[in-house]
Amino acid sequence: MFIESFGIDSFVLLGGLLLICGVIVAKFSNKLGLPSLVLFILVGMIIGSDGLGIVYFDNMNLAQLIGVMALIIILFEGGMQTKWATVRSVALPSLSLATFGVLITSGIVGYIAFLLFDVTLLEGLLFGAIVGSTDAAAVFAVLKERNIKAKMGATLEAESGTNDPMAVFLTLAFIELITIEGSSIWGMIPSFFWQMGIGLIFGLILGKIASVSINRIKLDSSGLYPIFSLAFALLSYSVTQVAGGSGFLAVYVAALVIGNSELTYRYSIFQFNEGFAWMSQILMFIILGLLVFPAQVFTMNIILNGLLLSFVLIFVARPIAVYLSTIGMKYSNKEKLFISWAGLRGAVPIVLATFPIVAGIEKGQLFFNVVFFIVLTSTLLQGSTISYVAKILKLTGPKKDTPHHSIELISIGKANAEMVQFQTNKDLALVGKKLHELDLPNEVTISAMVRDEELITPYGETEILAGDFLYILVASKHKEKVRKMMETKKKPGTA
Repeated sequence: MFIESFGIDSFVLLGGLLLICGVIVAKFSNKLGLPSLVLFILVGMIIGSDGLGIVYFDNMNLAQLIGVMALIIILFEGGMQTKWATVRSVALPSLSLATFGVLITSGIVGYIAFLLFDVTLLEGLLFGAIVGSTDAAAVFAVLKERNIKAKMGATLEAESGTNDPMAVFLTLAFIELITIEGSSIWGMIPSFFWQMGIGLIFGLILGKIASVSINRIKLDSSGLYPIFSLAFALLSYSVTQVAGGSGFLAVYVAALVIGNSELTYRYSIFQFNEGFAWMSQILMFIILGLLVFPAQVFTMNIILNGLLLSFVLIFVARPIAVYLSTIGMKYSNKEKLFISWAGLRGAVPIVLATFPIVAGIEKGQLFFNVVFFIVLTSTLLQGSTISYVAKILKLTGPKKDTPHHSIELISIGKANAEMVQFQTNKDLALVGKKLHELDLPNEVTISAMVRDEELITPYGETEILAGDFLYILVASKHKEKVRKMMETKKKPGTA
């Protein structure tokens, strides 16, 4: 809660200032060589009670709610941005890392926590479960716009998008074993498979329903389509949770289905969700920063134990988990080393660390403080060096070509037309042709091109080159035909 002198107007003012601060922090995070989430957390700590004393916040239940809502939005945006063609080739290793990898990591770290702290083995394993998974928000944010090899990026994103359910299951299972007499781990195994299975099935079904609905329902304003898509993210989570499944898995799977489908107003939907995901990250990490009392975290006991557990997690548990989880799979030692190093911890462990406190477990506050320290260590050390490690291991890919220009569209739902962005490459048949040589339908117009960061107004004699971004105004009925035409490959032997 805010200090007593704060009224509604002050609350609104503070919210606006925090968002502005978050945007500025995101702008300069790369230049500083630090992941933006670390700076967001620091903002929360600075304005908190142990900092400037502007805000006092210790409501664990509210923090959980904000964290879960933010994670739904972040997972949804990350899943929509993920290309199925890229993920499909790494689906098996990513799934193995998201299940066996989390289990192995949790077991090793949990046993060390049992040895370090005055806790039972079950409590130690609970701690291991909390920090066992990589974090989607951290991974998506750090890998965005970095030129990491596509296979590595896809593996890490798919793992972080699907391993939250395993961490949540283990955390809740150990809390139940600690707090409820007569509980048995063997009785929980069928529950795990039920949660994963229901999460996968509901995600596929709701993702397909969302895709069809977005394309079939004619709304009066294009601004309603992004809200409509986001509603399916919330629906996927809540309905799956009610059915006893994994809501986080359902959200990610639904987002994969939606993002890899042909969508009307795709540009508006993606832009809205990206902006909303950024806002969710800013608010979530600032709230988590507020939740932390530095005077409690940065004590000699927490620092020493936190550093030791961070070392075990980063240099022992994570590499062992990666190597064991990818046995027999086509990954080189360099690739396994990189995946080990890029196992970032972030919001999920901090949110999960609130569960033992809410459940009334005696060592809950200690666990929260140590987990927070480990997350800071992981993001500062690993997050700031991912690009450097990839370069050393020669796992960098081509620079991501994202145009810095944008075309803002005023769309009317009844117009039954939309603007489509398409990037060319050297393998496409249309590269090298002039616009008047393309057999486009009458209701299709290439309205603009972006080439080498410059906006070009195209005309009939304009030649299409590899790497061009084409902005095509197309009637909805011709969209599929134009897509197939644009994606046609050159015939073998053609220059």
